[in-house]
Amino acid sequence: MITRRRLLATGTAAAGATVILPYAAMAAAHAGNTFEAAEGPVTVHPVSHASFVMETPVGTIYNDPVGEASAYADFPEPDLILITHEHGDHYNADTLSAVVGPNTQILTNPAVFEMLPAGLKARATQVANGEEANILGLRIEAIPAYNTTEDRLQYHPEGRDNGYILNFEGLRVYIAGDTEDIPEMRALSDIDVAFVPFNLPYTMDEAQAASAVAEFAPTYVYPYHYRDSDPEKFARLLGETDAETEVKMGPWYE
Repeated sequence: MITRRRLLATGTAAAGATVILPYAAMAAAHAGNTFEAAEGPVTVHPVSHASFVMETPVGTIYNDPVGEASAYADFPEPDLILITHEHGDHYNADTLSAVVGPNTQILTNPAVFEMLPAGLKARATQVANGEEANILGLRIEAIPAYNTTEDRLQYHPEGRDNGYILNFEGLRVYIAGDTEDIPEMRALSDIDVAFVPFNLPYTMDEAQAASAVAEFAPTYVYPYHYRDSDPEKFARLLGETDAETEVKMGPWYE
C-alpha cells in the first residue's frame, strides 16, 4: 500500500517480554512498528497518550484522535475513526471535524454517538458492548471497558465505554480503551497486538496490567495511556511471568 509514511522501525523479540525501540528516535522519525496480516502490513504510529494511527490493508484508521489537528498532518486522511468513550483525552469534536476526510467513517460507543454534532453523526455508527460492526470490510468487536475497584467506579461505569478488537485476516488487534483488568480482557484469546492502559486512578496499576496481559498472552503489547506511570515497571513485571509477549514501547509522551 502506497502511503506518505515510509520510515518504519521494527524490533526483534527475545525470550520473555522485551522492551524495544527508543522513544526519541521513533518520535523524531514519525516511525512505527509493522505487523503482517494476510492481506498486507499493518503499521502502528503512536501519536500521544491514547491516540494512534494504523495504516492497514483496508485503509487508515485513527484511534481516539484528540489534540491539535497538526499532530495528524503527516498521516493520510482517516478512512475510519474509532472512539472508545467520551472523556476529553479520547473524544474531541473539534479535532474530529478537523481531521475527517470526505469519506471518513466513525465508529463509537452509544454515549459518544449521542454527543456528536450532526455532521459527524451522519457518518458515524454506534456499537455497544458485545456487538459487532463491519466497516471497510473489517469485522470489529466492541469489548467492555470499565472500572472494578470501588473508588474508581465513577470514571468508567460498566456498560458505557468500549474497547475494540479489529479482525484483520491473520491479525487480531485489541484496543483496550480505559479499563481495569476485567474478566472480559483476561478471557481474550488469539490476540496478536494489544494496547493496554495503566494510570491511577482512572484505569489500573502496572501490576494489574501485567497480570492481565500475562493471562490473555498477546504476541505483542503496547503500554499506552500511562501518563505518570512506569512502563518499564510494567515490562519488568510481565517479564517475570511465563508469558512470551513482546512489549512494544512507543513515543506517547515525546
